[in-house]
Amino acid sequence: MTVTGTGNAPDVVDVVALGESMVTFLPSRPGRLADVPAFDRGIGGAESNVACVLAAAGHTTRWISRVGADGFGDHLVETIGGYGVDVSHVRRDPARPTGVYFRTAGDRATDAHEVAYYRAGSAASAMSLADTDLDAVHAARILHLSGITPALSADCLALMRALTAPRPDRPLISFDVNHRPGLWHGDHRPEVLLELARGADIVFVGDDEAREAWGLHGARAVREALPEPEIVVVKQGKGGAVAFDKDTDGLVREDATGTATFVRALNVDVIAAVGAGDAFAAGFLSATLRGLPVRDRLRHGHLMAAAALTTPGDLAPPPPRALADRLVALDDTEWGRLRLGPGWTRADEDERAEKEARTP
Repeated sequence: MTVTGTGNAPDVVDVVALGESMVTFLPSRPGRLADVPAFDRGIGGAESNVACVLAAAGHTTRWISRVGADGFGDHLVETIGGYGVDVSHVRRDPARPTGVYFRTAGDRATDAHEVAYYRAGSAASAMSLADTDLDAVHAARILHLSGITPALSADCLALMRALTAPRPDRPLISFDVNHRPGLWHGDHRPEVLLELARGADIVFVGDDEAREAWGLHGARAVREALPEPEIVVVKQGKGGAVAFDKDTDGLVREDATGTATFVRALNVDVIAAVGAGDAFAAGFLSATLRGLPVRDRLRHGHLMAAAALTTPGDLAPPPPRALADRLVALDDTEWGRLRLGPGWTRADEDERAEKEARTP
């Protein structure tokens, strides 16, 4: 699969990411939300995280959303723009607030955490086809979306259906399922995520998400349920990730062992398990934009995820491209011996970082 431009418009960017971002309040110490006395402010948003990581990696990116005409909206726009992301198409809503949420210091991937969302009726939940700048959305080589947006409102779902509908001039559509059970209620059902994923070109989904949202067990079952996308990446947590891609005949390509491309995850000294999925998607998309083979795309995804895992917060500086490319080029044995810890991505210490990364 080759990514091409969408025209000669001067504002075409590598990646447009559309979705809600919120101001995040992170606890000053471990404990229940009821017991934490103070919080540090950050930002959180699956789509904007991808845009920020890609911008830091040298790609041109744009974030499209709605925020309130309030201080929290100012903070989001200024912070995301500070990463080099084009935020000129973010719309301000004078009638609705910017979403916020609080979380404890526990791992969001386990039950050892609390998250309190205050996003109902947020400015982003009012995103719709009628008030979205579609020219700015389509002026991308890749349009990145997630399954969070359609759960926000009926208008958001209609927008997502329109963006993933077949059309001759649309950019490549990247869709991260990002199943959030707490967002799906009433008439909204997570089955719609399967519908949207089938309209995408690249799909990212965790095997745990596929089980919970769709009742699918195993990577092969996920691919069989998603025959349309060019590439389906099934993330298997600490085990790794498998990518199914199509050949020129439109058939799922299998190697001699009957499996698709699998790359094991790296050994990482985890500081915080936050933002790794978004970073993985950013690494995979970065390598896609560069026309790299699927194995290398998966490896770049794992390296970006490792950068997020070895730093606190949702966003982490990506590894320098030269360092990442050298690590991606390792043979399978060397790749399996890598162990990455805090500080390995520092650009001014490439050689030291690579030496440490190679040390079992």
